[in-house]
Amino acid sequence: MAHPLTIALFGITRDIVGASSLTLSIEKSTDVDSLLDQLRAQYPRLTELNSLLVAVNSEYAEGNQLLKKGDEIALIPPVSGG
Repeated sequence: MAHPLTIALFGITRDIVGASSLTLSIEKSTDVDSLLDQLRAQYPRLTELNSLLVAVNSEYAEGNQLLKKGDEIALIPPVSGG
């Protein structure tokens, strides 16, 4: 059964998508890597980023972490500074 997942977008990811957040419908067994694959298919410019971190419930997530209903997701692009 699919459920909605809201994703907060920051920096260049917000520019690519054109919004500060988006909602996707995901299947129960979706993990972080699958979510990224789905996002890259919908927004091909995301593949241009050298790195893209995903936070789940305010903690960095590994690719195999399963996502569940109610998780708070954030895409964190590379940050440059000095």
